[in-house]
Amino acid sequence: MDVEDEKCWQKSKKDSWRTTLLLAYQSLGVVYGDLSTSPLYVYRSTFAEDIQHSETNEEIFGVLSFVFWTLTLVPLCKYVFIVLRADDNGEGGTFALYSSICRHAKVSLLPNRQVADESLSTYKLEQLPDREYNSKVRMLLEKYKFLHTALLILVLLGTCMVIGDGVLTPVISVFSAVSGLELSMSKGHHEYAMIPITCFILVCLFALQHYGTHRVGFFFAPIVLVWLICISGLGLYNIIHWNPQVYQALSPYYMLKFFKKTKKQGWMSLGGILLCITGSEAMFADLGHFSYAAIQIAFTFLVYPALILAYMGQAAYLSKNHQNVDHISYYVSVPESLRWPVLAIAILASVVGSQAIISGTFSIINQSQSLGCFPRVKVVHTSDKIHGQIYIPEINWILMILCIAVTIGFRDIKHMGNASGLAVMAVMLVTTCLTSLVIILCWHKPPIIALCFLLFFGSIELLYFSASLVKFCEGAWLPILLALFLVTVMFVWHYATIKKYEYDLHNKVSLEWLLALGPTLGICRVPGIGLVFTDLTSGIPANFSRFVTNLPAFHRVLVFVCVKSVPVPFVPPAERYLVGRVGPASLRAYRCIVRYGYRDVHQDVDSFESDLVKRLADFIHYDWCRSQTSTDRGTDDHPSASERSSGEHRLAVVGNIDFTRSLVFEVDESMQQESVSCGFQTVESIGDIIEMSTPKERRVRFAIDDDPEDPTEVQLRQELEDLMAAQQSGTAFILGHSHVKAKQGSSVFKRIAVNFGYNFLRRNCRGPDVVLKVPPASLLEVGITS
Repeated sequence: MDVEDEKCWQKSKKDSWRTTLLLAYQSLGVVYGDLSTSPLYVYRSTFAEDIQHSETNEEIFGVLSFVFWTLTLVPLCKYVFIVLRADDNGEGGTFALYSSICRHAKVSLLPNRQVADESLSTYKLEQLPDREYNSKVRMLLEKYKFLHTALLILVLLGTCMVIGDGVLTPVISVFSAVSGLELSMSKGHHEYAMIPITCFILVCLFALQHYGTHRVGFFFAPIVLVWLICISGLGLYNIIHWNPQVYQALSPYYMLKFFKKTKKQGWMSLGGILLCITGSEAMFADLGHFSYAAIQIAFTFLVYPALILAYMGQAAYLSKNHQNVDHISYYVSVPESLRWPVLAIAILASVVGSQAIISGTFSIINQSQSLGCFPRVKVVHTSDKIHGQIYIPEINWILMILCIAVTIGFRDIKHMGNASGLAVMAVMLVTTCLTSLVIILCWHKPPIIALCFLLFFGSIELLYFSASLVKFCEGAWLPILLALFLVTVMFVWHYATIKKYEYDLHNKVSLEWLLALGPTLGICRVPGIGLVFTDLTSGIPANFSRFVTNLPAFHRVLVFVCVKSVPVPFVPPAERYLVGRVGPASLRAYRCIVRYGYRDVHQDVDSFESDLVKRLADFIHYDWCRSQTSTDRGTDDHPSASERSSGEHRLAVVGNIDFTRSLVFEVDESMQQESVSCGFQTVESIGDIIEMSTPKERRVRFAIDDDPEDPTEVQLRQELEDLMAAQQSGTAFILGHSHVKAKQGSSVFKRIAVNFGYNFLRRNCRGPDVVLKVPPASLLEVGITS
């Protein structure tokens, strides 16, 4: 028996390694496209203006030493061995770090937070002893509100720089690849051909985005693999053929000699050297599609050695060929007989690298929108099988226009490199700062370790950032301008969204008002289900009271729906719905809170409607069975649904439940012991949260055994029949249409931001009905001024 167990374990381990190696191979086409094409433009950008390649070779060897140690310290040491471990349930990126921090410290500015959200299985916190110094840092962050805002602005800045990189990376990658034509064409023809060819490739690239990455992604990994083999093979050839002693330049001593000779000009040239690590952030941002081990293996054993050989080969060639001092390009080190094949592979690899950053831009904008930090845009999911592959039409065409404008406006690799370098280093600085907080708050390490991490890697990145910043007038202004514009848009949208929620919270209507509505007031109930969408997790929204005031009728089944985001990447479907009653059972009013993570795919309206009805049926079964169980035991801890007259009742986490008669009436005290909480309070003091999910397949039964003598079953049957009849009559979606205005006495800045900025964005972006994909025939909009 032990031998069989050992064989099974060995087979499982073998399959695990096989899966990891397959993921490592697939990651080449998604993660490393941008990083692997950096040899096309690093040396050319570095020697563009600030320094010159001389006979002593001190410059080229110094640059090679900088490239080697930068690749070793930043992508390898920082990202592969440290930052990748700061994942959020397997997800990476700026928002993953932010959500981890928000879960360990109360610094989130998201509205409608509930303590019940902490019971999500993905809302995991490491149960480690909270040391005194960790508590002090957390208390400091939680105490001052301006630190919450500063942290959010830092995250938004990093996000905006990623979006800026989404504009610059396709341009510099494709432009550098196409620049190989200059060796086969006259200078006059080359200048006129470069820009149109680059623009044509970019237009084709963005025009194909709506098909989705998965339709062409199957050959991305082979392209990058062939490209890495190509540049490493050419590098090895150049090392052996031109200068086998080039390995000596890997010593840090050559960096000192470089600075000693070039001084200020050498420091300014660092803006070109840093391009060797562009794309490193993708290793962390795309972590959710692969695994830590897969990305680590791919970079450590393939990408890193290939890049080092490529840079060493270029340096070896240039160290023996000084006739090309005014024309340093990757293609000059390629043997003439191989230039056309290498050019074709380089163009394909640059397209793959561009595709990765474009997809990443779509993803991070979708995450920003989920957390209420970006105006609403249409998100199209291009794959039913591969999670997270999306397409955003508006952003796609804006990126294309900006890419073409940058190509035509800059026209040379120097300005493109300066702009791209600053965006890359800004993102890395933000990641370093956030990871330092994760080390203290999430990993519970001493602050001195976080400080050492911040100072060591932060000083390296600040050195490169300063070299890029000094090129402000030579292209570096572009990512700064883009970032300032996007941060302003995102912060104004987030600020106005929070203020709108606070207004709705302050003006919500009491439950007694709803209970008082009836035929005596001229209010009638019409057939069907009315879904009232609101950001509130308790109380009656003001838009519904306005709706009833102007149209004295509402549906027989009324559901107050709150679609909210929580600071986790995913919410398991079994834990997504919180359902409870509003008022007595006879009112047929319910509250449903639908929780999504920042990477979750929102359901379309048809599946959402049918799923919601099934969850309501599950809850009705559970609620009546709970009251019946309490009655049978002679306890009144859970008053029956018919006896409850006022107040908001317990919200149940409605998961995958198989309701049968026998299961319903065999509920015992263990259900209460397994509940999420017996007294969770939200920020607005909702009732308890009870978990009622089991691993069984969900199956909703609208029919129960006939037992006319049992009043509980009669009422249960009646409520389910009412729900089914209402569903057959149709569903109406009631959405508030708010016009937001700054209150009297607000500052000029707030009036401009809210009255003009926010309202302009609201009018020109997608409405909530489009985002929710509500059919126009089923939409009821209620106008209200906030």
